[in-house]
Parts: sequence; C-alpha cells; structure tokens
Amino acid sequence: MSGIYIHIPFCKQACHYCDFHFSTSLKKKGELVEALVTELELRKGENKRAVETIYFGGGTPSLLTAEEINFILNAVYDNYPVSENPEITLEANPDDLDAEVLQELANSNINRLSIGIQSFFEEDLQLMNRAHNATEALQSIQLAKQYFDNISIDLIYGIPGMSDERWQENLAQTLALEIPHISSYALTVEPKTALKKMIETGKVKPVDEERSKAHFEILLATLEEAGFVNYEFSNFGKPGYFSQNNTAYWLGKPYLGIGPSAHSFDGEHRSWNINNNTKYIKSIQQKVVPAEVEELSVTDRYNEYVMTRLRTQFGVNLQEIKTLFGEKLALYFEKEARVFFEKELLKEESDKILITKKGKFLSDGIAADLFYVE
Repeated sequence: MSGIYIHIPFCKQACHYCDFHFSTSLKKKGELVEALVTELELRKGENKRAVETIYFGGGTPSLLTAEEINFILNAVYDNYPVSENPEITLEANPDDLDAEVLQELANSNINRLSIGIQSFFEEDLQLMNRAHNATEALQSIQLAKQYFDNISIDLIYGIPGMSDERWQENLAQTLALEIPHISSYALTVEPKTALKKMIETGKVKPVDEERSKAHFEILLATLEEAGFVNYEFSNFGKPGYFSQNNTAYWLGKPYLGIGPSAHSFDGEHRSWNINNNTKYIKSIQQKVVPAEVEELSVTDRYNEYVMTRLRTQFGVNLQEIKTLFGEKLALYFEKEARVFFEKELLKEESDKILITKKGKFLSDGIAADLFYVE
C-alpha cells in the first residue's frame, strides 16, 4: 500500500460548485472520528506494504481538532507499517487557520498543508459561496508559512465574470507569496449543485469554455516561467514539492480510502464506502465496512492507465502497456494514437508518449478516444 486517504465529510457551508460528499451539521463529528479509527483497525490486514502518504481530504478536514487528528493518526501508526518520512497532508480552509491551530498542527505529524484559497478576490469567493473572505485567503498563507514549508494552495479559473486580468492578478499574488505547490482547476458545473441551478435560472452567466482555455494557457505560461513543473494537468510544483499522494494515484499505486464515500484501489479491485454518514457510522459500529467492490478487467485497468498517465509528465509507455495489459492493447494504443501524432497533440520523448502543450487542455478527451471499448 502506498497511501491512506481519510475522508472528513463535514463543511461549515456548501460551496455552490461542490458535489463531494459532506454534511454541514457537525453533530456526528465525534462518532464519525471514532468510526474512522474503527475502520482503520478493521482493515489493517488488507495490505502489509509501507504507508508512504496519509491524506486528510474532504469536506473540510481543518474542522477537526488537533486532538481528533492525532487520534486518527495514532490509529494509522498502531495498525499499519508507516515509512520513515511519510507525506502527511491536511486539507484546510483559510478561515480555520489561526496561529493557535497552526501551532497545534505543526506539533502533530502533519507536514503538508493544502489550503483551499480558490481566489484572492471577494466577488469570486461570494459567487462560489466560500466560507472565507479575500483577507482571510491572504492572511492564512502568510501565517501558515511561519509553521509549514510544504504548502499547496487550490485556485479556480474560468469563473463567470473573471477577466484574464483578474486571473493574472490571482497568479501574481500566489507567486508573491512564494508557495511551492499549486493545484488549479477549471470551474465545472456539476449536476444537482447550486451553481447549476443558478446558471439555469439566469442568476449567473454560464461557464465559458474558451475563457477557461485562455485562463489555462495563462496559468501554464506564468507558472512555467516561475520555475514550476506542470507534472499533472491540474498540478504545478517546484522541484521537490510534487504531491507524493497524488503522484502515487496517477502511477496506479494501491491506496486505502477510509470514511464515508472514500474509494480504495488494490491494483485489481476498486471499492467505495457508502456516502451516508449515519449509515456509515452504524455499519462500522457493527464491525462491517459498508463498501461496494468492483473487480477491474484488463480493459478497465488499461483505460485507467491511459487516462491517468496522459494527464501527467510520466506519460504512456508502450512496453509497460504490453507487460501490464498484453500485446493486443499495446498495438491498439499505437494504432489509435497515430492521428494525435499527426495533429501534434501527442509526442514521443525517449520511451514516453506525452500530451503536447497544444493538446494539454484536451487531455481527457484525447485519453477517452484512446480507450478500448469492448
């Protein structure tokens, strides 16, 4: 096992664009933390390999107290072999990070913070219904840097009403703060979200795909010039600061997902826990992990390999496809990829097939066209 992902399904309020599993009621937080620890104990026999990354995601993990975080981390260390220097990340919202909280986190085993900034502009934050304001966005980073070296921030582009200039100002502010890692995503409109309804009723302008593409190109040029490596479509890191947790996922390494709605992968099976806090807690209290399991076919695994690798600097290796999935699929990829080489959307470097700069914004679509459909 290379990683453990721990899902904390609580938020102060619902962001308009979010379709992740969470609750805005914290009533069951204590019970949920107990259940996470019990699930870690129940699943300790699933893998004996060293845990290299532990990731608290959500939801909003920074709603946990330092005591609750340590309680969960102790359960990991008590039940799993953990490598000597694991990367332990906590996702945090700016409004949760004051000096006292940061001091407590710095005293725990957490060694990496991922802060959900999204934008340094008030109008963007209000449109998305974020719990923090622009002042807190800035101050949380300035404060966090006094306690942590390994910090990542999230930024969203393609927000309705966001000009190219405002996006450039967001990036300029980020660079001025000297953050070593940035995850940046185009705003997407998911079904059953408040944003979807607001667009349908005309309260908010639709997301403009061309504007998103322009913002991505600005992002790419600005961060590459500043010494960042775009090691995955949405992730930019200074050398030595790539997310080990995310990298393991893109390289197809196994991981354990703990908590309601969390996914796990062992190389051949994918499983996911029930996405209901009450049912999850009740089941775990009865010592039953409430999960569905899917056995992945060779084709499924090939398609996932193509999807994840083409988003990254690691690229696709034809020999690896042949070894992992057989000669038939290696030949299929080689044949189907030709058209993308002709359009200069794919290129070959040493033994890797990579998306070109021209093709980056289209990477998911290119990958989907290279899937094998039985």
